Amino acid sequence: MNPETTLTDLRAAVAAAATPAERTGALNQLARELERQGEYAESFAAAEEAEAAAKQAGDIAAEADALRLQGVACLQKGKYSTALPLLEESLNLWEHLGNGSGTDRTLNNIGNVYRSLSEYPKALEYYSRALFLYEELGDRSGVARATGNIGLVYWNLSDYPKALEYDSRALALFEELGDRSGVATVTNNIGNVYMNLSEYLKSLEYYTRAFALFEELGERSGVARITGNIGLVYDRLSEYPKALEHLSHGLAMLEELGDRFSAAAVTVSIGNVYASLSEYSKSLEHYLRALALYEELGDRSGVALATGNIGSLYSQKTFADYNPIKAEELLQQAITLGEELGINQNPYAAHKSLADLYEQENRFEEALTTSERVREVKEEVQSEEAKKKAIQVEQQRQIAEMEKRTAAERADAEATKRVLHNILPPTIAQRVVRGEEHIAESFESVTVLFADIVGFTVLSQRITPQELVTGLDLLFSQFDELAEKYGLEKIKTIGDAYMAVSGLPESREDHAESAARMAMELVEVVAGFNGLGDGVRLQVRIGLHSGEVVAGIIGKKKFAYDLWGDAVNTASRMESHGEAGRIHVSEEFAAALSSAISTGGLSITLEERGELTIKGKGTLQIYFLNQVIPRTQTKPSQPCAPLLLRPPHPPSTPMR
Repeated sequence: MNPETTLTDLRAAVAAAATPAERTGALNQLARELERQGEYAESFAAAEEAEAAAKQAGDIAAEADALRLQGVACLQKGKYSTALPLLEESLNLWEHLGNGSGTDRTLNNIGNVYRSLSEYPKALEYYSRALFLYEELGDRSGVARATGNIGLVYWNLSDYPKALEYDSRALALFEELGDRSGVATVTNNIGNVYMNLSEYLKSLEYYTRAFALFEELGERSGVARITGNIGLVYDRLSEYPKALEHLSHGLAMLEELGDRFSAAAVTVSIGNVYASLSEYSKSLEHYLRALALYEELGDRSGVALATGNIGSLYSQKTFADYNPIKAEELLQQAITLGEELGINQNPYAAHKSLADLYEQENRFEEALTTSERVREVKEEVQSEEAKKKAIQVEQQRQIAEMEKRTAAERADAEATKRVLHNILPPTIAQRVVRGEEHIAESFESVTVLFADIVGFTVLSQRITPQELVTGLDLLFSQFDELAEKYGLEKIKTIGDAYMAVSGLPESREDHAESAARMAMELVEVVAGFNGLGDGVRLQVRIGLHSGEVVAGIIGKKKFAYDLWGDAVNTASRMESHGEAGRIHVSEEFAAALSSAISTGGLSITLEERGELTIKGKGTLQIYFLNQVIPRTQTKPSQPCAPLLLRPPHPPSTPMR
């Protein structure tokens, strides 16, 4: 659906709301959609209105949801000090109501605030609580979200094996749920891990995949963030013009959306590109702008990053404002802050710049000590374990994709097989699947059955098309069941006529007997059919003939298994020259059935109708097939036997 259309509909629902309760629900829905589309200021305003309407309606759950939505909008705009109390107030209301669904979402949102504030232990605590509740409620979508968020915390802590473990688990869940937005988000996060592992091409692959999904979904915030991330990859690949193009475009979108946290990160990245191009004044300008944003947001991790980058800039001798004292001070600040937060990525870069500074200032002992620390931190950040885990995750992804393709192909094959089995005999369907193109066989002795509903054409003019189709479907479905019961192969229906055959594609000696049994029951089924309404009763006219036919498939796209030969024409004539409610059979059929009748295997008699002149066939001896109705027999009287008391049922053996 077009995002603009969705917003228009939701705004119309708000305007049309007649009561405070209706207005509350409509406003909360609008706030959610605005937040999804990155319109955070409007989302906050709508949620604020929803809170007021909820209080007026006395709806505590709606009030809690409105407070949560306000908190989420503030979080997205980087207003963490405002977001946290709103979310905590929402959490208190949800817990008071005992609403687990509202509680788990809000816990997850509070975790997001603490992660943005670089308070990672707190973030893990709230994410873990949310995850526990999601699992308890059986909310698999929530489980996926909380799992992905825990992966993000481990990424912030540079614990890449754990980050990949949680990310891959979340990705599998989102894919299983068909949540493409969730898939895009986690795919981006995995790209971030590969970025920090210096696997730039692999990172670009994940970013590109996530970008396409976000763009398709119309999620502007996701598109903006990943545009910046792609720019960061080009920076690492030293493709600076491309890097600046993507980073600048991403920054403009993020600033338009009011996503100050992501905007600060992209601003740092632009500063890095200018530093690589030795345009130090532009680099410093962007670092200082990012630092101010991070300090305003209260993001200490970002403060450490920007501070370290500014210190690194002042350590460059080619920088006009080269200042080794200031550089050392800023780099030490970045290292201390990073270590306090328990993150390694930023301290690693700061340690490296500090070691280089000491070396160029001929402070060799300090340079050696700092270089040793650089090696230690690098091992922690880019350990072999992490790289192995990355390879393992990638292999698992490739295997999962292969299995998904295989499963889809297998499902398609099964669906094709089911369809073929519905329109073709199973043995013929198998031959088609194997690739046989020209299937035609001759069968020396089969029985062809034609059945036609008497007067149905006239009746169809008195009922609606819906009643006509529904009635025929019900009736012919019963015919199909009888064909399966007696082992006949349905060939086709033509209007209100039904054609089946016994004795192919698998030959059988009792083809006449099985067709006779089906014909007898068909008469009863049609006589008792009331699927066209009360008072409407039907009769069937049936014709049977035994003889030789050719059977095969015609058509290239829409297969049809059909019969040809004189036996088909004769069976059709038997039906058309028959009588309502009766089974009209040929002399050849009577001969084929005679052995079954003579042995007493069938309660059927053949009634001679005499000779009948049939167009195209000449004069034929014709019979009616009749059901034998057993007569009640009177037994000679017996002397009364003494009345004996017996158990009502014989003893039984329990089923094991």
